[in-house]
Amino acid sequence: MYQDEIERVNDIKFSVLMSVYKNENPIYFDESIKSILNQTLVPNQIVIVCDGLLTEDLYKIVDKYKSYQPNIFKFVEYEKNQGLGNALNIGLKNCDYDYVARMDTDDIARNDRFEKQFDFLSKHPEISILGSSIAEFDTNINHIISYRKVPTTDYEIKKFAHKRNPFNHMTVVLKKQDVIDTGSYMDMPLAEDYYLWVRMFCNGYKGANINDNLVYARAGDEMVERRSGFAYAKKIHHLRYNLYKVGFLKYHEYVLYSICHCTIAVFPLPLKRIIYRKVLHKTDM
Repeated sequence: MYQDEIERVNDIKFSVLMSVYKNENPIYFDESIKSILNQTLVPNQIVIVCDGLLTEDLYKIVDKYKSYQPNIFKFVEYEKNQGLGNALNIGLKNCDYDYVARMDTDDIARNDRFEKQFDFLSKHPEISILGSSIAEFDTNINHIISYRKVPTTDYEIKKFAHKRNPFNHMTVVLKKQDVIDTGSYMDMPLAEDYYLWVRMFCNGYKGANINDNLVYARAGDEMVERRSGFAYAKKIHHLRYNLYKVGFLKYHEYVLYSICHCTIAVFPLPLKRIIYRKVLHKTDM
């Protein structure tokens, strides 16, 4: 970037919002935080919600960063699990800046992620949700198994959102006040983000995605398993019904996409792996 562009980007202050709970891997958690601290554009604040009591190893990571640059880290701790939607809602209220970047505690941000995103936002202040594509890996970040590409323009994103989630949640930067004015995150298990985007669209807010893989996301068999079974199908149907209730989906879309997604949810795991890797996500650029 040119010097004036660098100065413009550096003028934007922002928080990073994460949520950690007891089942997460402490090594992945540490790697995720390190990827944020090693950015070419470092955040002004990192808010981490400890969603319920954690394991001893996770608390070691928490204690490590509590004593490391305490002016940047803010930990919000709860003894009882709040659920991701509630945890993010609580965390958002503890973010001090107008822009809030989401990050998952098991993924790795590319070192220029925030520089790229805030350069874009400095030129497009009308955007309330900015995400990117992701590169997916299982155990080795150097072995990419698939990519999740997402539409880039506001029109394409809203059209795509009728069928599938148009953002990769761990990549988004949000305008805090626009999220709050929409009602913030709500309890919608496994789809808190998708439900928020749709409600923001209904309120007239705009989104965009950068056509670049700014986050490396873990996407092994555990991810596929979490999106399997009748319990997951029930949650998908609940989401689709709520997208219809808020007026985003037409009735025939609600019925059609509910049937399609719920059917995939109960497919045998080997078949689901093929669908995720070959159809829903791409194995090449």
